[in-house]
Amino acid sequence: MNKTKMTYFKDEDILHIVISDEKEANSIELSPNITAEMSESGELIGIEILEASSFIRDSLLESSQAKILELKRSR
Repeated sequence: MNKTKMTYFKDEDILHIVISDEKEANSIELSPNITAEMSESGELIGIEILEASSFIRDSLLESSQAKILELKRSR
């Protein structure tokens, strides 16, 4: 497996994460804006995230808020 590469296409707001240089043979829609790219052998080789800035912002806010609530409860 090669080093993971990320490319952000600012104008389209797309984040493309490449996990392997293998050729894409199939893709699976994980959610409306997230697609997993698969190799011929069914291995995950990449992920494409549409509306990436919103997805990352929302994911970070959600996980941060959950962690903050957990910390407050443990005090």
